[in-house]
Amino acid sequence: MSSNTNNHTASNQTTSRTILVTSALPYANGPIHIGHLVEYIQTDIWVRFQRLYGSTCYYVCADDAHGTPIMLRAQDTGISPEALIEQIAKEHRTDFADFHIGFDNYHTTHSDENRHYANLIYSRLRERGHIVARNIHHAFDPEKQIFLPDRFIRGECPRCGAKDQYGDSCEACGATYSPSDLKNPVSVLSGATPVDKESEHYFVRLSDFSDMLHTWVNGHKRFPAVQPEIANKLEEWFQAGLKDWDISRDAPYFGFEIPDAPGKYFYVWLDAPIGYMASFQDLCTREGLDFDAFWGVDSDVELYHFIGKDIAYFHTLFWPAQLHGAGFRAPSAVFCHGFLTVDGQKMSKSRGTFIKARTYLDYLNPEYLRYYFACKLTNGIEDLDLNQEDFIQRVNADLVGKVVNIASRCAGFITKRFAGQLADKLDVPELYEAFVDQGDTIAGFFNAREFGKAVREIMALADRANQYIDERKPWVLAKEADKEEELQSICTMGINLFRVLMIYLKPVLPVTAKKVEVFLRMSVSHWDDRKTPLLDRPINPFVPLMQRVDKVAVATMVDASREELQPKEIPSAKPKIEPIARMISIEDFARVDLRIARIESAEPVPDADKLLRLVLDIGDSSRGTVFAGIKGAYAPEDLIGRLTVVVANLAPRKMRFGVSEGMVLAAGPGGKDIWLLGVDSGAEPGMRVK
Repeated sequence: MSSNTNNHTASNQTTSRTILVTSALPYANGPIHIGHLVEYIQTDIWVRFQRLYGSTCYYVCADDAHGTPIMLRAQDTGISPEALIEQIAKEHRTDFADFHIGFDNYHTTHSDENRHYANLIYSRLRERGHIVARNIHHAFDPEKQIFLPDRFIRGECPRCGAKDQYGDSCEACGATYSPSDLKNPVSVLSGATPVDKESEHYFVRLSDFSDMLHTWVNGHKRFPAVQPEIANKLEEWFQAGLKDWDISRDAPYFGFEIPDAPGKYFYVWLDAPIGYMASFQDLCTREGLDFDAFWGVDSDVELYHFIGKDIAYFHTLFWPAQLHGAGFRAPSAVFCHGFLTVDGQKMSKSRGTFIKARTYLDYLNPEYLRYYFACKLTNGIEDLDLNQEDFIQRVNADLVGKVVNIASRCAGFITKRFAGQLADKLDVPELYEAFVDQGDTIAGFFNAREFGKAVREIMALADRANQYIDERKPWVLAKEADKEEELQSICTMGINLFRVLMIYLKPVLPVTAKKVEVFLRMSVSHWDDRKTPLLDRPINPFVPLMQRVDKVAVATMVDASREELQPKEIPSAKPKIEPIARMISIEDFARVDLRIARIESAEPVPDADKLLRLVLDIGDSSRGTVFAGIKGAYAPEDLIGRLTVVVANLAPRKMRFGVSEGMVLAAGPGGKDIWLLGVDSGAEPGMRVK
């Protein structure tokens, strides 16, 4: 198998492609964290590119809602498993939506559709002789009266002797083994020593599908079915011989009971991938799509699964085998990705780098992370690292310093000197054509999931655009009365180059791209829209599109992640009296960045008695939104244009009305008796207060 098959360019695509895409189902037992987001952001970027390029592309997912861990957590919480998974599903949906993950449907494996297809696939496999039953010995908790999953047994590693290791693998030496091999095993649930107990289980004869799986791996069309690293691993499994796959679990268990087998339930890894089918069936019912045209054995629709490399075994052996055995089509390809490390190490709770999606969103723009992951992602399975300093530098330098800077350098002249009207010609048409031509290469990288290479090409173009503006110096021409036509043409050129870049970045930065479309008064619906420049037409005044990443906000997010994971203190009956103020050092005080700011707009906050929403000009084209409790003292219209002092480096604070990005300084007892800190009229926004 040649690895360069992935590198065909998107220019060879046709707009008639129909594609169904899935991401692995997040487990409904906890929150989404930034490690999970690698996959969903990768998938979403690819899907958005395919749609922009002209393909019909559907993206479905669901919560993986069954299994012993969910049942046990629900018991500990004192609610039903159904209530728990519904609560987790709401959190997952909200987190994904706020990271702009554009699912066409997000469902649950605890659904009528999933039960239907699980029963159907099982029945067909059984009727065709692919399922056998036999007795096995399994670890059983004698106190809790429950069979134990491997991860609910801990003990000493049989190879290196490390203590407190899981029942299936050792984190110290990397050994894998059976729970029965552990020394001094104990149940995580009760602390009791597990006993060996016999039970009848159902197995899929995976060896029945060896030839089919060999053909599937090597019989790719547009993409290889798996990446070279996964193909090599599969070959090892083929050589060792495929083992029967246990698909049943004993009661008590939260899941679907196996038809005609009371007290036996489908193992979660049987019905979890079937959730892809169930979610799509739910979409078909709602949208009137033909399910069989996508999942039928003769379907020519492209079907792709994006997953982490740790679950390749299930998706590249069990899943295509059970589909084939039940009379459905196999995936076109399974795309695996690596794990996320933070500052070169595994995500750590103690270091505060085990960051939940919601914690990130409380402090930072989700498109920062989308862009940073895009910079790092390839079509391989290597791990990718989120280095905090690199994250700050790359977003600030690339997005704010290069891309957005192009528009901010040109738009003001168009608005002030030409009433917002673009010129009827470009200053250097051949440069524009070079930007357009590069779109084929960039599209090829996006299509091949080489997002990092695509981003590098886009940023190289951004450098060329800024170089062009530096050479043409519109700020100099603006001082010469006879250069008006040339000035308009140069700024029109700059804005059009910026627009092409934002078309290329639209799959990565969908919200910023939408803001650009509002700014330019022209939507983008196809990759080829880049070929037609915007000429002799009006644009809206430029407003800041993206703020720089604040180091303080990143540090505060890490601190918040660390604090979230600390044991909660039980409050005493007597409330603790805090001192009026804490002593701080002069060094602490010196880090407070006080700046002059001009209030550009002020408006009441609905449903808030004391708050006004202020938009502040802090200099250097920087804008910030602040919520200030001064509604009782000032009418909003009296504040516009007024200078005040703002704490500019205060970490953003998530409020139910929005994010407050600073703090204005005021004094007084409150209500009507509160006064903003006044500033001399000769001051300018952005000046430091010392």
